Parts: sequence; C-alpha cells; structure tokens
Amino acid sequence: MSPTGWLVACVAVIVVAGLPYWLPRAVIALRVRIFARVGGEEGIQAPGREVPAEEFKRVYGHPAANGRSRGAALSDLFWYWLSPGPEVHQEHLEPGPRYDDVARTTRQILAGLSRERWTELVGRCTRRVLDELDGHARVHRVRLRDLMMPVWAEVYYEVVFRAPCPRHVRNLITGNADDVVSALKCTGLRHMDRRARLTEYLRVRLANDPPPVPLPAALTPQEQAYYLQGTFFNTAVVQMSEAMAHLLLALATHRPVQDRLAAGEEDPDLLDRVINETLQHFPLFGVAHRITSGEIPRDGRDPIPAGSVLLFNYPEYQGSGGDPFDPDRWLNADTRPSAFIPFGVTANRPCPARGFAVLTMRVAAEEVLRRFRLDSSVEHTRSLPSRGPCLLIPRTGAEVRSRTRLAVMRFADRWEGVWRSLVQLVLGSYMVWDARRQGLCRNHFAASSGGATTSVPTGR
Repeated sequence: MSPTGWLVACVAVIVVAGLPYWLPRAVIALRVRIFARVGGEEGIQAPGREVPAEEFKRVYGHPAANGRSRGAALSDLFWYWLSPGPEVHQEHLEPGPRYDDVARTTRQILAGLSRERWTELVGRCTRRVLDELDGHARVHRVRLRDLMMPVWAEVYYEVVFRAPCPRHVRNLITGNADDVVSALKCTGLRHMDRRARLTEYLRVRLANDPPPVPLPAALTPQEQAYYLQGTFFNTAVVQMSEAMAHLLLALATHRPVQDRLAAGEEDPDLLDRVINETLQHFPLFGVAHRITSGEIPRDGRDPIPAGSVLLFNYPEYQGSGGDPFDPDRWLNADTRPSAFIPFGVTANRPCPARGFAVLTMRVAAEEVLRRFRLDSSVEHTRSLPSRGPCLLIPRTGAEVRSRTRLAVMRFADRWEGVWRSLVQLVLGSYMVWDARRQGLCRNHFAASSGGATTSVPTGR
C-alpha cells in the first residue's frame, strides 16, 4: 500500500474509533437545529438574556405566568407526545374552574394515604417486582428505568383504586408509559394503539367500579379516563421511574456513596441528601413553558408583554452537572445549592407529589440496596435515553468481580449511543414535523373558540 493509502487508512480508523465520542454530540446539535427550524423558534429563555437567573423564580411565580398551552406552538409537540385527552391532562389545562377541579381531585387522591401507608405500599410493590428477578443469577443485567416502571404502575394503581393492580393491567400501564417516555426521548414513535388499550380499560373500570375518591363531575366518562391516564399512569409513573433510575444509577456510578449507605452509617439523612444531590444534577424537568396572560412588570427592565411564551430551563437554572457529585454539600447552608427547584415553584403549579416523592424514592431505594450492590460504567445524562444499564449483584451471594463486565458495558454503551443518536435524529425530526402538521393544541382551541367539538384528533 502506498504512503497515501496508509495515511487514509489510519485516518479512517481514527475517525471510526472515535465515533462514540463525537458523533452523538454532533447529531444532538444537528437535531436541535432541525427542531428549531421545523418547530419554529419562539419564547423567552429563563434564565437567559431577557430573564436572568436572579429573576427566574419571581417571573415563574408571577400570577400572569399562568397560561399552560394556548398560544404556544410548542404545546402542539407536548400534546402529541402526551395524548390522549391532553385537554384534561392536569399539566396542560388552562387556569380556571376546570383546572381547579382536576387539581383538587389529584390532591385528594394523593392525600388519601398516610406516610405510613405510602411507606408500606411502595415497599411492598418494590419487593414484589424484585422477587420476579431470577433468584439463581449471580448478576442481573437490567435497565433501571425498565426495572422500576412496574413498581410505580402498581403503586399508583393502588393509590387511585385502593386495590392491588392485576398483572395484565400493570402490563398495560407500563407499556403505555414506556411508549410515552420513549417518544419524549425520540428513541421510538408514539403508538396510539397502546394508549387506546389503557384508555378503554380505564373507561370500563370506572363504569363498573369507580375509585373511592370521586372524579371531577364536569368531565365526561371518557375524559375521566383520560384524566387518570394522563396524570397518574403517564406522568406519575414516568417521572417516578425516571427519578429512581437516576438515583440508582448515581449510586451505581459513585460506589463510595453507595458503600456508606450499605455500611449502615449512623446518618439517617444520608439517603435523603443523595436524593437531593441526584435531583440537583439530573432534574426531572427539562424546559417548562408558560404563556403570560398579562404583563409582568420588572424593576429596572422592560415588562414582559402579555402573550409571551416563557421557557423555564430547569437544568440551566440549577447549574446541573457542573459540580462533583457530593451529597454532603447539603449538610451546610453555605454549600447547599440555592437554585434548587426539583418540584417546580410553589406559586406556579408545583408537582402534586412534592410532599412524598422523596419519601417514596427513599423506600424503594432502601429495598433495592438491601438486596443488591449496584455497578455501572455507562454515561449518566439527564435525558438518560439508555434507560440506565446496570448490574445488580445479590448481597447474599459470593463476591462477584465486575471489572470485565463494566468494561464491556462501557464499550457497549458508547457504541449504542452512536446508533441511538441517529435514531433520535430521524424519529425526533419526524415527530416535531408531524406534531406541527397535526396541530393538536392549536386545533383544539380553534374548535373550542368556534363552538365546535373540543375532542382532540388522534391523527394516527
């Protein structure tokens, strides 16, 4: 081979070998540009040039920052991902009596369980799912989000209906929730048949055996099924599964912290600090958008006009990922992060689960740590499209060396990222285009204003 041929071959080898390191990031940057081109650029970034970090909470909590869907092109995309029935999804309702009624019902359902009952329920459901792992395996290779999703499907079914979750219903809930979150992360398309099967089950279940807490009377039976599906069996199941995947993966990739917990140190608050540190580095919310219903005045700055779309960026505001993972920073008020809003801003639709999310995460994590040592070498990002590959090593078995397994896991994760980033580019671009084409939110409000039906078309 000529010197030129050798040079070309060497360059090709270097480029191919480096694909896992540069291609995913390049594709993500390209995907962002395509999304902006297809979806249209809109909105005021917070924090950003117009809304600096020091104004973030005040603007977010202003009474005029209360529009949720109407008037933002971005809403078409979220309605597309979170169908069905986004017009009764608690996160997407406009302010007013309808939202107040739905939000009140959600609080009543969640408040129906004491802290002791929550602890018992989450512990029992976690143990049941962990019992399903092969008891003879020396090492369990799992995806943490997939492992935890059935736990929260069972938990929230029992929270709503006050009855154990049948296995086939658990499968319906997890299948739909996985479909929702995969579409959100652009690793898969949204499958309307999965959502429809769960909707139909809920509609029949409500007709034959309604839950103890009465559902909003202003909603039709179909809308009541949509409400439960969107609030509890989409959002709650997805968010808690993601939160647990982040928590367990953080422990798996920070063994000294995990070892402190396993050793039973006389530090009852350590796990709570680990949870806070995890939510600081990997916030569950990316960008929350609000539409201003009126002008928001500001000292020394021009007011934010009515009708503006505000884009509240949680990771940017919290400075997520910039510091080492250190749960002990929460011991001292001087080192504790001041920009920390894991469950939103109290004045503007905070997460209904904020009062017990940490409690339930702690209970589930303790059940996992009681049985297993966690090891992982994968890249840990906020979006976690890999679903959290991890090794679970039973604590009761013989010592298992996982160095080789971790090396293989690291190699596989990097190369999976190459293929996955290309899939995200193609599917994400298609879904952004299709969401704008269907205009679910736009058409809903246009029909509502015109006095026509307010049903949301499925489109597919």
